[in-house]
Amino acid sequence: MKDLHSHLLFGIDDGSKDISESISLLKEAEKQGITELMITPHYIEESKYNCNNEDKKKRFDQLVQAVKDEGINIKLYLGNEVFINDNFIKLLKKKEITTLNNSKYILLEFPLGNMLYNTKDIIYELVVAGYVPVLAHPERYRIFQRHPDHIEEYLRMGVLLQGNYKSLFGKYGSQAKKTLIYFLKKHQITFLGSDCHHEKDFKIKKLKKKLKSIVKSDNMIEDLLENNFNKVVANENFGIRR
Repeated sequence: MKDLHSHLLFGIDDGSKDISESISLLKEAEKQGITELMITPHYIEESKYNCNNEDKKKRFDQLVQAVKDEGINIKLYLGNEVFINDNFIKLLKKKEITTLNNSKYILLEFPLGNMLYNTKDIIYELVVAGYVPVLAHPERYRIFQRHPDHIEEYLRMGVLLQGNYKSLFGKYGSQAKKTLIYFLKKHQITFLGSDCHHEKDFKIKKLKKKLKSIVKSDNMIEDLLENNFNKVVANENFGIRR
């Protein structure tokens, strides 16, 4: 598997506390079959989770070197998980936040409860500027748990969806599990990720079997776990959903 969402950049958000924890988790990830991993620390404007690109890159380079020194066979890429705000374009220009591996794809998250009144305006501004929003863990947001069909208008705007595969194992409760299964059955999820913070059980071996029971297609499973990740890293296009 190639993992699009993780919090293993040490000491800057609620993920790994230090580099030794990051290395410990990456060793376990390698054992369980992860070969490439996107590091996506939180960026929440006007909070303590606001590490800029220069500082992120320094820590990232340290982590890459430590992975090499430890002989861990996982390729790392740098991104952000950015909490939705009115200043995406300004923050990108100021190099406060970064896209996924410097591509046009940007991982963002919504509030778990009430949506911002101007959410669609913010997404529209990103799309017009040439970015592709990737919505992290849509199954966890209350609005989509209550009204899963509401996701359609975001898909039509060009938003891609990244589900947390641990939702399928009940990590975020029964509603998140039910909602992610619904999205998977409707072929609306483009990527799956671990959203790993501290957890050592990546559940990869169980995941493929679980997915096969939901989506039935080996090709789709390969897309969810590997091929679509490759497109992001290479900054390639996806088909437009209507």
